[in-house]
Amino acid sequence: MIPDRFRSLFWDVSPKDFDPVSFPTYTIGRVIEYGDRESVAWLQEMFSQEQIAEVLRTERRLSPRSANFWALVYRLRPEQVAALNP
Repeated sequence: MIPDRFRSLFWDVSPKDFDPVSFPTYTIGRVIEYGDRESVAWLQEMFSQEQIAEVLRTERRLSPRSANFWALVYRLRPEQVAALNP
């Protein structure tokens, strides 16, 4: 379910058993926090822009650096990004 080249992003799940689509918040969060260009391209094939933006709006566990970067990419104002607000 997870391509071998991205297994390191999902160190705490069984890559053979894990279905990324069933856990979008977890999957999107891991890739936008720790991924590279290749893993982000894979992510964008699996999930819509709206799904990714929704994770930015709701996921507080992202680092401020990642949250700020992806807010710019997805054209979200800082106040719309959960990880950038107390």
